[in-house]
Amino acid sequence: MRVLIGADTWAPDVNGACYAARRLAAGLAERGHEVHVVAPARGIRSVGARKVGPVTEHRVGSFPVPKPPGFRLCPPPGLRQKARRILRRVRPDVVHVQSHMVLGRMLLTAAADLGIPALATTHMIPENIIPAISFLHLPPARLKKLFWWDAVRVLSRAGLVTAPTPLAASMAERNGVPGPVLPVSNGLDLSRFRPDTDGRGPAFRERHGIPLDSPLVGFVGRLDREKHVDEIVRALALLRAGAVPDARLVVVGDGEERARLHAAARTAGVEHAVTFTGRLDDDEIPDVYPALDVFVNAGTAELQSLVTLEAMATGKPIVAVDAGALPHLARQGENGWRYPHGDVAALAERLTRVLGDPEAAAVLGAASLQIAGEHSMAVTLDTYEELYRTRVRPVVPVRAFRRVPGTAAARRHVGSGR
Repeated sequence: MRVLIGADTWAPDVNGACYAARRLAAGLAERGHEVHVVAPARGIRSVGARKVGPVTEHRVGSFPVPKPPGFRLCPPPGLRQKARRILRRVRPDVVHVQSHMVLGRMLLTAAADLGIPALATTHMIPENIIPAISFLHLPPARLKKLFWWDAVRVLSRAGLVTAPTPLAASMAERNGVPGPVLPVSNGLDLSRFRPDTDGRGPAFRERHGIPLDSPLVGFVGRLDREKHVDEIVRALALLRAGAVPDARLVVVGDGEERARLHAAARTAGVEHAVTFTGRLDDDEIPDVYPALDVFVNAGTAELQSLVTLEAMATGKPIVAVDAGALPHLARQGENGWRYPHGDVAALAERLTRVLGDPEAAAVLGAASLQIAGEHSMAVTLDTYEELYRTRVRPVVPVRAFRRVPGTAAARRHVGSGR
């Protein structure tokens, strides 16, 4: 099968949707499918088809935007025609976009123009994009309505819509995305993220100057406001002032909040106990989790949280905020604990429970490992292969075939009411 994946973020820029799309592309290619990826170029000039590892990339000219960090925008003028040209050259059996932003929407529209079956996966909720559109100076409630109005308008162009979790799927349906929206896990490479049997954890600590015998709390991800890493920093201060005086924190990642987090650590008097690694090479990420005693996620806008799954697949207990999709992963008393958003004292208390009882922490970690097994990449690939073959259909809006008269797709759908 020839599959074309459209992504508004792609390597070297990173976020959860990018990681998920890259794993999907690589997994499909390993199974013998011909995989093409359309993504923003690193500059304003487009780059034609180029083999990169197991996939063929088609890079479309783009420019960086101030927010969110690492995001590039493909200029809309002429983009629909560019997308159509790529689809005509590749002639995919199915188009699978990972975003309803600019490039994703144009690929969906071009697929509709040409009668190509298309699937869309929604990885976003309003909280992910509101900081980038704050220049509109609208109340948050209005910005959320604007987000969903646009999402519904674009995702309606896909023959099928999926989301990473049941929560994300139901949220999309409640806000008007045509259903059924199917929950399909982003999937995880369980051969890459696994319990430490070869000393990767201690080696990571030594590389980054973290004492081998200190209880270590960890976070991995973008350092943006909705991640609320400042709560973890302040909880560390309570830990060190109370039951776990030698506790330390490692923060892996970068983002617009990094300077503020450094300042928060200084204000809390724990700057010497916090290691900020910045962004690490993708090859080093699997070494982070074995070094930890507990993984914390304070983000309130998670649709699945791949980093939490990665920590779980390494056999680590989880402490997470009781928000978004995190309750699907952090199961109270089974593989970890949850706390109310903003309650730093409660977060510190949950961390104390884990760090103060190594035997109970080991039981929590074993449960994490079992739950992570439900999100195997093999299952995700099986699911998408089946959907590509049996569930995805072309959708040709009336306006599309009016603009492209005489195409076979238009003739097939005239009078269909689509």
